[in-house]
Amino acid sequence: MTENEKLTPVPLADAIDNFIKRIGMSVAWVYVVLVLVIMLQVILRKGFASGLIALEELQWHLYSIGVMFGLSYAQTTNSHIRVDLFYSRLRAKTKRIIEVISIPTMVLPFIVIIFLQGIDFTAESYRVNEASEAASGLPYRWAMKSVIPISFALLGLAVISRFIRDITLLIKGDD
Repeated sequence: MTENEKLTPVPLADAIDNFIKRIGMSVAWVYVVLVLVIMLQVILRKGFASGLIALEELQWHLYSIGVMFGLSYAQTTNSHIRVDLFYSRLRAKTKRIIEVISIPTMVLPFIVIIFLQGIDFTAESYRVNEASEAASGLPYRWAMKSVIPISFALLGLAVISRFIRDITLLIKGDD
C-alpha cells in the first residue's frame, strides 16, 4: 500500500482488507504443517527407506492451499509482483486511474472465469467422488479442488476492495 492509503481510511475497503488479512494469516499456518510433513517424509524415506504416497500428495495439497490463498493476501497487502518499469514512477492519482480502468476490464473478468470454471471443476470431481489414482493416495480430491473457487472468490473480494479504495481516494482527491 502506498503511504497515503495507510493514512487515509476507507472504511469498507479497510474492513474487507482486514477480513482477508485474517484469513491469510490463518491459512499461513499450512506452511508450518507443510514443513513438518516434508520432514516426516524425508525421515521415512532416508531413515527407513519407505516414504508414503499420501504424504507426498499432502505436500502438494498444502503448498497449493498456501499459494492459492496467498493470492488474495498479496493483493490486499500490495505485496504481489508487478511489472514496474513505468508504474513506480507515476503519480498516485495516475496509478489509481490505471487501477480503476484495469480492474473491471482485465482483472475481474479473469477472476470470474477462473471462479466459475473452478466451481464446475470441483462439482465434477465431487460428482464422480474423485480420489488419487494411487492406491494409497488421498481420497476426496474435490475438497482440494474446492480451494480454486474459494481462493478466487477471496481474490475477487480483494480486487473489489482495491477498486473501492482507488475510486474513493480519486473522488476525495487524496494524492
